[in-house]
Amino acid sequence: MEESSPSPDPPDPGSGEALLAPDEPAAVRIDRPDGSSPFLMVCDHAGNRIPRALGTLGLAADELQRHIAWDIGAGALAETVAGGLDACLIRQIYSRLVIDCNRPPGVPSSIPTVSERTEIPGNRDLSEARKAARRRLIFDPYHDAIAAALNRRRALESETVLLAMHSFTPVFMDEPRSWQCGVLYNRDGRFARILADLMAHDGLSVGDNAPYAMTDASDYTVPVHAEARSLPYVELEIRQDLIADEAGRRIWAERLLRLLPEAHRRLANVAT
Repeated sequence: MEESSPSPDPPDPGSGEALLAPDEPAAVRIDRPDGSSPFLMVCDHAGNRIPRALGTLGLAADELQRHIAWDIGAGALAETVAGGLDACLIRQIYSRLVIDCNRPPGVPSSIPTVSERTEIPGNRDLSEARKAARRRLIFDPYHDAIAAALNRRRALESETVLLAMHSFTPVFMDEPRSWQCGVLYNRDGRFARILADLMAHDGLSVGDNAPYAMTDASDYTVPVHAEARSLPYVELEIRQDLIADEAGRRIWAERLLRLLPEAHRRLANVAT
């Protein structure tokens, strides 16, 4: 788990070189680039790290542990599932409060000034140069890594199903959410519906494009990387209280390691 320093906030740097210090990690982490699985797994909101140059974005340290900063449990679960599948996993380690890697750059939610009801002081009144630095050092390397992995798999004629792992808060703006998980899709719901059916038969309450509905305006990773290449995919959302601890993640990892290969088998049968 990545934690951010509670130090006072210095001015947001205007240059990309100043945004990430030489001893800070790169934005993207790649595990098993040569994994044998047909699944390519990505996790847009795996980490809650803040570059030291941005302090805490004006937030108390406990705010950076909340769902507004990252998808709680999603990165750790993705790591376990990818290991079990021998799948390549690409994940973003910096907080979506710095720049959201699943939002089109330039939209208000890309670098939010308010998340749910929480104001983000460090994101107010940013110059275009400062916004560009965040995109260049954090957003672009992550998506460049996904594109490179997909292009390499295409060159090798490797079958690919894109699996984007996310988690959602059990209560949003005082509204409880009863789903245990959700499958999100945009134009192509083939794989998502197969997986949803399997999870429903496993006794789960599954949201169909819920708790969020995917669109080109609200999402970036799937439309740009999967749909543009006509790849099957699913954006999988799991309720955070179910995967916040190791015991819960173990249950879900065992479930996904059982259901994902079966969903892939059924997808192949539909295709033939």
